[in-house]
Amino acid sequence: MTLDPTVPAAVPTTVPTTAADGTPEHPAHPFDVERVLARLTLEEKASLLSGVDFWHTQPVERDGETLVPSVMVTDGPHGLRKQDENADHLGLGNSVPATCFPTAAALGSSWDADLLHRVGEALGRETRANDVAVLLGPGVNIKRSPLCGRNFEYFSEDPVVAGELATALVEGIQSLGVGTSLKHFAANNQEADRMRVSADVDERTLREIYLPAFERVVTRAQPWTVMCAYNKVNDVYASQHDWLLTTVLRDEWGFEGLVVSDWGAVRDRVAGVAAGLDLEMPSSGGRTDAEVVAAVRDGELDEALVDAAARRVLHLVARSLPAAEAPGSFDVDAHHALAREAAAAGTVLLKNAPVDGAPLLPLAPGALAGVAVVGELARTPRYQGAGSSQVNPTRLDDALTALRAAAGADLPFAAGYTLAEGPADDRSPDALVAEAVEAARGARTVLVFLGLPAAYESEGYDRDHLDLPADQVALLRAVAAANPRVVVALAGGSAISVAPWQDVAPALLTGWLGGQAGGSAVADVLTGAVAPSGRLTETLPLRLEDTPAFGNFPGELGHVRYGEGVLVGYRWYDARQVDVAYPFGHGLSYTTFAYDDAAAEVTGSGADAQVRVAVRVTNTGPVAGSEVVQVYVGDPQAQVHRPERELKAFAKVHLEPGESRVVTFGLDARDLSYWHPVLRRWVLEGGEFRVAVGASSRDLRAELVVDVVGEDVTLPLHELSTLGEALEHPVAGPVVRGALDGTPVDPGLLAMATDMPLAVIADFGLAGFDRGTLAQLVAAANA
Repeated sequence: MTLDPTVPAAVPTTVPTTAADGTPEHPAHPFDVERVLARLTLEEKASLLSGVDFWHTQPVERDGETLVPSVMVTDGPHGLRKQDENADHLGLGNSVPATCFPTAAALGSSWDADLLHRVGEALGRETRANDVAVLLGPGVNIKRSPLCGRNFEYFSEDPVVAGELATALVEGIQSLGVGTSLKHFAANNQEADRMRVSADVDERTLREIYLPAFERVVTRAQPWTVMCAYNKVNDVYASQHDWLLTTVLRDEWGFEGLVVSDWGAVRDRVAGVAAGLDLEMPSSGGRTDAEVVAAVRDGELDEALVDAAARRVLHLVARSLPAAEAPGSFDVDAHHALAREAAAAGTVLLKNAPVDGAPLLPLAPGALAGVAVVGELARTPRYQGAGSSQVNPTRLDDALTALRAAAGADLPFAAGYTLAEGPADDRSPDALVAEAVEAARGARTVLVFLGLPAAYESEGYDRDHLDLPADQVALLRAVAAANPRVVVALAGGSAISVAPWQDVAPALLTGWLGGQAGGSAVADVLTGAVAPSGRLTETLPLRLEDTPAFGNFPGELGHVRYGEGVLVGYRWYDARQVDVAYPFGHGLSYTTFAYDDAAAEVTGSGADAQVRVAVRVTNTGPVAGSEVVQVYVGDPQAQVHRPERELKAFAKVHLEPGESRVVTFGLDARDLSYWHPVLRRWVLEGGEFRVAVGASSRDLRAELVVDVVGEDVTLPLHELSTLGEALEHPVAGPVVRGALDGTPVDPGLLAMATDMPLAVIADFGLAGFDRGTLAQLVAAANA
């Protein structure tokens, strides 16, 4: 076991001068981690391993001297949620005003790493300005099921998208001298029974689906902290999972920071320290500190492990002090404008069918005067999810006001339905619908705002279904019957079933939960002020019954079985050839894009293999726009079942009308490999690979076949290897075939024997084998 990572002994902490943006220019004196650690008693070191309250680390004071200052951590990930002084002790009360950026569901749909980096910088400024050391985010858990109540906080059903975008966000935040907390590690993919349930998942599935996003962020951005999950992984709590926290995170990936618990995730503090959990949050009131001290005194816990954890806490404190001494400030207006840009970039145009010979969108400025707006969500926006990530926004835009401002006129509005968060309305549902129908009859085009009410999705519980409220669907059908020129704008943090009603809506877009500027951003896209460029990072299924985890989610009796294995999201739908409402990667624009001259070139072999992919993309439409070019890889010849295709790279490209650009991608051996369940390592198995380039997982514009020289993946031979495996073995095969040639065997018996273990064949006396010759064969094969 690695007891501690490589941590600088002395870290500069105080900053007498700062740059214009509030970042430190140079340090004045260091906080000497090793000197401080050497001065601490066992009790003081143990006290550092839990918080002093809900949000602060434990200080150490002795004889009027502060040996270790306390630092504050607080919720994110899409905006600072710092409690005010009078908030509740559970950490769910009022918070100071901060910019509420789009949630991860919306940010992820931008597919724009540069944008995520800028959002990260803004989050870092606000974190720093509020004297907070660590923003608790981002979350990179995979959207295993669209029913997960916390999906709005996560980026994608695909680990490449989640990992790339989270890396950019972490780098942006930490560039401002404050930290992040990558969460929730690991296999935390539901809210049901989240504090106890065991995620029962095989290692290959973990390695290929649920760990890679964490790995990508850790190895590329080194987040200051990683937050362990509440749940168990294969019957071991994540907070005391030595394989996760030490073997994988530190030894394999080289994580140098601190592991913090999710709030209330610790079950056995002593086991957690031994496994690599450094900081328990929130405070245990000294109870678990005493448990750690007692375990050391009793010889049950090596004090070196306590030192390693305390050292990491001290290192976190040291890294935090420069920002604490020069917190700086931030531009509220500029951050609101960035939130608006990000929300528009994450808005996905799903459908834009022609009506009367032309698509309904965009709505030209002159056409806005004939628009009616229907739906309470236009006036009362749902812009963020419920739970620990709720932000108190600095301001809040609604789509109705933004559309009226763009039109320069008081557009007619009808609520159509009520929301618990909206204004009181004593009228009956029928009266509300009748008012909306009347408004629709007199309009050129009707904008209908629909979505998931706040009570439908939240941290703490999962959804029961994928449907919109029945009253919203009834409203849409009534409005469409009165006026077929209908545009639907959806709000919600996760997948919504659109198949039952989208036939009456020629145009459909989703703004997800777009943050405090989401209302203006949707208006920007509807009017064409911003061309839509968002793409789905999760599949929109036709039915809940079609989804990969159906029948296994959320489990029962304390266990959830990951029975779909690596076939998560689009991998499942493609493998089963299941129709979907809208595929992963899908999104329309107000222009069109052509792909040509696709090419792929292979260099190297085995671990050094590289595939360079290039394609020319041209904007063939009338307006500027951005395309998300996606590269998928399939391996049809592998020893194990692999998905039809898997996303391995992407790039967002902005093109003016008529402009072309050659987009290139570099794939390495890892991009072609799978986790071998027997060899327990990444394996590049040679042969033909299919490299596809396209605009979605089901809109592939070019497919190329490349031949890659792989590595030797010969499996070790043992007594329980089958006859068929022995026949395929390069050393054992010729010997076994020779024995069979000399011993007549009935073809039917031979077919049956192919799956028999060699030990059974030897015991049966078939093919001239006995246990002695089998042992010799195994030894020779493995030599």
